[in-house]
Amino acid sequence: MAVSSDTLNRGGWKVKGPEEINQVVREASPALFDALSDLGRRVAYPPDIPFQGAQARGKTYNGTIGQITDGRGAAVSLPSMSKVMAGLGSDDLSRAFLYSPVAGIEEVRERWRDWQRRGQPESKPSTLPQVTNGLAHGLSIVADLFAGEGTPLAVPRPFWGNYRQTFVVRRGATLLTAPVYVDGRFNPGAIAEALADRPKGRPAVAILNLPTNPSGYSPTAEERRELAQSLTGMAEKGPLVVVCDDAYAGLVFEDDIPRESMFWDLVGQHENLIPVKIDGATKEFSFFGGRVGFLTFAQPPDSDIATALDSKVKCLVRATVGSPVAASQMVLLQALRQVDIAKEVEAVRVLLQERYSILKEALTRVDGSLLRPLPFNSGCFALIELPAELGLEAEPVRQHLLEHHDTGVVAIAPNYIRIAFCSVAPAALGELVRRVEMAVSELAR
Repeated sequence: MAVSSDTLNRGGWKVKGPEEINQVVREASPALFDALSDLGRRVAYPPDIPFQGAQARGKTYNGTIGQITDGRGAAVSLPSMSKVMAGLGSDDLSRAFLYSPVAGIEEVRERWRDWQRRGQPESKPSTLPQVTNGLAHGLSIVADLFAGEGTPLAVPRPFWGNYRQTFVVRRGATLLTAPVYVDGRFNPGAIAEALADRPKGRPAVAILNLPTNPSGYSPTAEERRELAQSLTGMAEKGPLVVVCDDAYAGLVFEDDIPRESMFWDLVGQHENLIPVKIDGATKEFSFFGGRVGFLTFAQPPDSDIATALDSKVKCLVRATVGSPVAASQMVLLQALRQVDIAKEVEAVRVLLQERYSILKEALTRVDGSLLRPLPFNSGCFALIELPAELGLEAEPVRQHLLEHHDTGVVAIAPNYIRIAFCSVAPAALGELVRRVEMAVSELAR
């Protein structure tokens, strides 16, 4: 995976090895270099087949890439498969059946950057996003780059369980948590509380998932200000990588709640504050099976440090999945080319807003001694706390709902129930809540 630390020359192209790449990062951002894990420092994009294939692109005779073409660069696809994608033009159809560049198809990356940056000033830099195989893959790349054995990882709880697998199980990070809700209100200081005992100078990673999973919450304008201030304060102690998991970006259902990613609030706020954006088409474009995610850093797209980070990410992609899926990228590209795509995305948000409103109303009528709904205003979920005085844990409630009430919800230890209203018909939400309340009542007797 790693290449010689010396500069390699291939056909007149200069290839930088890990040591030279690291020197670029160190000079441009000492905090970012300090935050890199051992693996993050070892990786650089190697000059193997994809690299050499890119050099040969456009040559009359090109025998580099091991993919079946018509000899002129177009794909040789099975008719039964190409019919499924008949709406694509011939060039796009061919690209869908051939290998994607390791960083993703260029036009997809450029158009997604335009989509990300809607309304953002040029003074806030961002790299050209790199394509990942879904957002979980993007998170795993960030974990490889910045997390190692014992790296402090701050995550407000309750949280999406895959953060544990990605950062703790795979990379050995030390999980530190603090409650995302205190006295039934969003806690902007949760990450700072989790990192309160971090030694000065020790690099750390924090995960900021807004709108949240599992709680379906986005902070108010004042809470965002407090949150940004809190993170900037923690950066005073040393390098802090803030992973903005923007899986549910834009799915906000109250008019007074900001929809923009916190990534943009953090860009350029402190030299030790390193925001990283993970987003994608999964929820934003309701393309769950496509597995098209993106990884973006807060650096100018044409800068040396952006090139260095590009090299490291491509090495990790090449070493794990080879390259992202081309067919899904081409499907997404058709949407990104549409001038009215924002209207289509908004239509999905409005559909979810209807379900949100119905569920919110239903939850106002529950017995507070049995269920305590926590604040939610966005995303795809609502979180319900089982009162401690009941002595009930969430898992028995979930099992009881399955066995006796023909109802499925998610149990989050120790005493939270998550409802995914995104996958429930509007007319069924009231009955679902009634069954949850009934199950808790039966078990609490």
